[in-house]
Amino acid sequence: MLQRLGHSPQVSVLSIIDILIVAFLIYEFLKLIKGTRAIPMLTGVIILAIAFYIAHVEPLRTVDWLMTALLPYAIFALIVVFGAEIRHVLARLGRRTILGGLGGGSADSSYDDIVLAAKQFSENLTGALIVIEREIGLRTYIESGVALDARLSFDLLTTIFRPSAPLHDGAVIIQKDRIAAAACFLPLSMKPLSTQLGTRHRAAIGITEESDAISVVVSEETGSISLAVGGGMERNIDSEQLRQRLSQLLSRYVPQAALPTPISDPSLGHEEHDLDSFVPEKDLREETER
Repeated sequence: MLQRLGHSPQVSVLSIIDILIVAFLIYEFLKLIKGTRAIPMLTGVIILAIAFYIAHVEPLRTVDWLMTALLPYAIFALIVVFGAEIRHVLARLGRRTILGGLGGGSADSSYDDIVLAAKQFSENLTGALIVIEREIGLRTYIESGVALDARLSFDLLTTIFRPSAPLHDGAVIIQKDRIAAAACFLPLSMKPLSTQLGTRHRAAIGITEESDAISVVVSEETGSISLAVGGGMERNIDSEQLRQRLSQLLSRYVPQAALPTPISDPSLGHEEHDLDSFVPEKDLREETER
């Protein structure tokens, strides 16, 4: 026993760092696929790996030969099956290393028009789907719709989603402070959703599963406002909650002010008022006599 303990491998600092890196990668991978359709597929892969190990250890020559023959093709099959997840991992890695240093362009723009439009859609029971692009480009989905490249405004959003308008079906994609396209087709989420959520909500979740975009969706039946991000959805939020969530997700400060905000900087009006109050009465009388 003492001899075995004497020959036990020594744990170095590099070994600990190596183990921590592998554990971190496994944790990030599991956190990334949590709640997605990749979980049951990963379970199937683990079952096949266990079967391959048992067939290799035990004298199951036929199963071992079959597994060995199919193993090279299994790598390509995994790439096809987990294609969406692999793209998401690579995009997330690139966003942290490169694009994160450039800063989010959409965070500098105001999206109060989106909140106002969502509020009106909710009151009028008008279905709408608005997608806000962040750091991962949505060019593929923009090209599936009608290109607009117009400045973002409340009036334009209400015009697009008017039930009689030809572009009201599909999604509006916003890049920074411009509406890139309307009537866009989005990927549908395969998650099991409530029966109260239709195709518009599945599309809102689907685009957030494929990218880091933010989706604002208004139900045509109930008028409820929902926000989808990261493959999840926050349902039944009001306009002020939507405004606050957008400010958090876009990493910009939004002052507590009632919607709509007619003055971009409310302090300007107070400053002018204060300056007038400091004008001497003597000067005012002289100006009157003149």
